[in-house]
Amino acid sequence: MVTAVQKWRSYLLGSHFKIKTDHQSLKFLLEQRITTPAQQKWLSKLADYDFEILYKRGQENVAADALSRRTSLEGIELNAIIEVLSTELLKEIYDSWQADIELAEIIHQLKNLTELTKPYTWRNEQLRWKGRLVIGNDPMLKYKLIQTIHASPMGGHLGFRPTTHRLKSLCYWKGMGKAIKRFIQECSICQQNKYETTAKLGLLQPLPIPEKVWTDVSLDFIEGLPKSNGKDTILVVVDRLSKYAHFIALAHPYSAIIVAQAYLDNVYKLHGMPEKIVSDRDKIFLSKFWQELLRLLKVEIQMSTAYHPQKDGQTKVVNRCLETYLRCMTGERPREWVKWLPLSEWWYNTIFHSSLKCSPYEVLYGQKPLIHTPYLAGSSSVDTVDSGLQNRENFIKQLKHHLSQAINRIKMQADRHRKEREFQVGEFVYVKLQPYRQDSVSQRTSQKLSPRYFGPFEVIARIGLLAYKLKLPQYAKIHPVFHVSLLKKCFGNTTVEEKLPPDITTLGQVKAEPAAILNQRTILRKRRFLEQILV
Repeated sequence: MVTAVQKWRSYLLGSHFKIKTDHQSLKFLLEQRITTPAQQKWLSKLADYDFEILYKRGQENVAADALSRRTSLEGIELNAIIEVLSTELLKEIYDSWQADIELAEIIHQLKNLTELTKPYTWRNEQLRWKGRLVIGNDPMLKYKLIQTIHASPMGGHLGFRPTTHRLKSLCYWKGMGKAIKRFIQECSICQQNKYETTAKLGLLQPLPIPEKVWTDVSLDFIEGLPKSNGKDTILVVVDRLSKYAHFIALAHPYSAIIVAQAYLDNVYKLHGMPEKIVSDRDKIFLSKFWQELLRLLKVEIQMSTAYHPQKDGQTKVVNRCLETYLRCMTGERPREWVKWLPLSEWWYNTIFHSSLKCSPYEVLYGQKPLIHTPYLAGSSSVDTVDSGLQNRENFIKQLKHHLSQAINRIKMQADRHRKEREFQVGEFVYVKLQPYRQDSVSQRTSQKLSPRYFGPFEVIARIGLLAYKLKLPQYAKIHPVFHVSLLKKCFGNTTVEEKLPPDITTLGQVKAEPAAILNQRTILRKRRFLEQILV
């Protein structure tokens, strides 16, 4: 109101005038006794004028209301369409009306006003549906429009709802939602770079329960420990039936020969050679020596699939328990962990396991571990050999029953948060890779914005219930068998170039081959010598 009065100042000064407004509260502006600082500020600008304020309902104040209204939304939408769509696309849209018999008839009716064709309108030589530009029945034109909105820098490969909302604000055609959904589903860039929000894929498939103790074992390493008496690694060996474990200290660098000798000195002398070994894809277990040694000993090797270490999950749990024990016991002296390793082995093997309903020591030896407590009179008893052996057999049966119950309970809990997914041989899938960064280079190339999925690749075989073998390029150095949780079905075009990260080794590491070595140095970092190479 103040702006309007100041605008017509030369005409209003010295004369009485009336201000009509649909803002009813302004009617009492000159009559109220108490005013706010803001009102006093604006009233001071009107002190030179002789006026009165009258209230006029908005329905009656149509002239002023029309002049003060914002630019029509249809004009805004038209400008948005012109800005987003290129001239060529607009020409194709106009041509699509003539090629579409139904739309051509609607345009004819609108021009001649022979029949009411709401909600279609014809304005400024443009056919609209509820204010939106109509698109004719041209599949290629629809594809270009979705591509323009979805894949442009402003679109940013958004999902179904944002893309649909943006495109529907500009144009319209029948079956628009289905076309957008199919386009986004088949977009190769979206399939490679977006994560899935589904539950974990692949129902839990527990390993079978072994028949005898120490016939089926699992191996793993705990690395990165502080130096203690020259040792910095622990080899963890776990019996899959009794859960009995042995912890063996090793020193870097160690080879497959050293690991085999350590197993011979600490495990074989007590329990003999197992029939089956479960492990991850560590370079020691992938070495030719280890493979040939176990082949000659007729020991079956079961390794986890690429990028799916959960198969060896039992040993991972033992690793976590051991690390927690050593962390608690060593306290402020972490370099003395070797001294605690024998005690940690006794501790782990004599504690109660919920899946066993007893301790691993009881399973292996058939009796409770010795506990140094005061002797109680009358608590000693002598059993015969026959009853002892019979009790031993019953104990093993009861143990298997408890293990079976525990596995079923774990599977039921795990499957609540999992989703089953299957692929057929001949289908194409994307594979999720997570290349590990090299530890020998201090300045590493960022992997943050690298694609989440690579491919697509053809499924050539199904391995078990949860793994699939893919047809990878000849230059690929990665294991071709993947867990189902790392695979995603490919929709649409399957002739996309099959790219893999450059030089991925069987360990999942990026193999970098520099053109030349310019300089090298050795620095001290965190009490360890680190060699750096300038390439």
